[in-house]
Amino acid sequence: MKKPASKPHFAEIARHLTEGIAAGHYPVGSVLPGELELCGLYNTSRHTIRAALHELQQLGLVSRKKNAGTRVESATPKNDFRASLSSLEDLVQFGTTNVRVVRAIAETTAGGALARALGCLEGSRWMQVSSLRVDSGSQQPVGWTDVYFDPEYAEIADTIRNSPDLLISTLIERRYGRRVAEIRQVVRALSIGEEMARALQVSPGMAGLEILRQYFDAAGQMFEASITVHPADRFAVAMRLQRSAA
Repeated sequence: MKKPASKPHFAEIARHLTEGIAAGHYPVGSVLPGELELCGLYNTSRHTIRAALHELQQLGLVSRKKNAGTRVESATPKNDFRASLSSLEDLVQFGTTNVRVVRAIAETTAGGALARALGCLEGSRWMQVSSLRVDSGSQQPVGWTDVYFDPEYAEIADTIRNSPDLLISTLIERRYGRRVAEIRQVVRALSIGEEMARALQVSPGMAGLEILRQYFDAAGQMFEASITVHPADRFAVAMRLQRSAA
């Protein structure tokens, strides 16, 4: 468990502490070192330590009480990120009913077109997971997804294959404590090309929806992105708009 570099961001400290909890260095029921001790350990301010501990609370890993310290409550995050297609709380619901069938996992480098699509620097390295999303009942393909995530997490490849009903962002959160704070989503129409049409069992040229999602942590850093193509007759994006208060 590598300690973050000097003057780390609170998100890095939160990830490091999460790894320590998951590895048993801080067992359930134990109390984490105090704020001042953590300040010395991570060479940072009390404000940064408090922000990191707040992240652990948000994950359901610890509880904090005045004069009682920070107590470890769970070795795994309790609040799985559940993202639907209209809110940050429902996206995993989609994952449980439309399971992932992995076709390939490999490291890739983002060239011009891909870098522009993902919103990253050209030449950035990513792990790429290419998969079909299949309805768990009918077994009909509902979409093709290419997920790109930080190569730092390459060791979860087997977990991704063995957990077809969980979002990759959920698996990263459980293993490393890097929690999704924001998803940015762009939807556009397209005609489905011949190769993807075969995989999705539709006619080439059929209308479809392409959805780009960028996943950001609390520090505003993108650590995952996905591009999904859905046949138009198998998927819809729903929104609810309300007039703001005057």
